[in-house]
Amino acid sequence: MDPYELDPDWDDVVPIPQIEPEGALAAIAYPDEYSEAMSYLRAVMAAKEYSPRCLRLTERIISLNPAHYTVWLYRFSIVQALNISILDEIDWLNEVSLAHIKNYQIWNHRQQLMEHYYPTIVTVPSEVADLANSERKFLEKMLRLDTKNYHVWSYRQYIVRKLGIWGDAERQSIETLIHEDVRNNSAWSHRFFVVFSDPAYATPNSHATEHDPKIPDDVVDREIKYAQQKIELAPQNQSPWNYLRGVLVKGGRKLVTVGDFTEQFVTKLSDAEAEEVRSSHALDLLADIYKETGELEKADLVLRRLGDKWDRIRRGYWEYRRKLLKEDQR
Repeated sequence: MDPYELDPDWDDVVPIPQIEPEGALAAIAYPDEYSEAMSYLRAVMAAKEYSPRCLRLTERIISLNPAHYTVWLYRFSIVQALNISILDEIDWLNEVSLAHIKNYQIWNHRQQLMEHYYPTIVTVPSEVADLANSERKFLEKMLRLDTKNYHVWSYRQYIVRKLGIWGDAERQSIETLIHEDVRNNSAWSHRFFVVFSDPAYATPNSHATEHDPKIPDDVVDREIKYAQQKIELAPQNQSPWNYLRGVLVKGGRKLVTVGDFTEQFVTKLSDAEAEEVRSSHALDLLADIYKETGELEKADLVLRRLGDKWDRIRRGYWEYRRKLLKEDQR
């Protein structure tokens, strides 16, 4: 691009250059294009100018340094002042997001836009159906590039709550991700949030690790079955085992209700030579199941075999669990 000093649209602006402290030991050698753009930014910020040309200036600086949070804050002020369409701003933001998928400022800006245009949680999703659908599609695109991008997942949870996009469409979108990678713990975590925080039936602000009596039985049954199906695909994958435990807690179900299912992954445990264990996570759950049913000797055996053979790297932890078990016997 041509320098701003040659652009007649900027003739009225006196740039404010960066002044390095005298004798600075580590002066930063900024590229000329960036230094000039920043000098003009300082000038318009000092004058509190919110105009289309300032918006274009922020685009240029963000393309050069997308992590510059001051520029993002100023851009948001311009968006507010000019009342720019949220769809137009998001269209531009999507391009930046795809070019800089790990940048936090992008997602903070996106959330600020939602808070500005929708200051309260949307209670009638149909009012923002197009925006909700476009956001979901874009997030799916981002997650195809990086399935465990923390910023994307955090924003996705936020947008589900903000725009009220709970229900089958969001759950099925997550099912696709889990189908593609059953070990995607981020997708499992989001599914739990979508299913058990849905205001259509869940208790408001119910903690993730506490029983919610409002969760319908058919939802609990469906989620137990889903977790079990994924466990059967990859028994040594911890994510669906954790999910299964969480579903049981939310549904107020005893661990023993999945005892038969869990035991199928362990055979001949009392015979060290012939035993077969398809999942150490099944052993972990069995220890708690046997403790729940009062079969403490069996629980101790399971923990001992975990430490001795099936999960030696955490032997100290399993011994600690055995110690707690013995204390319960007193």
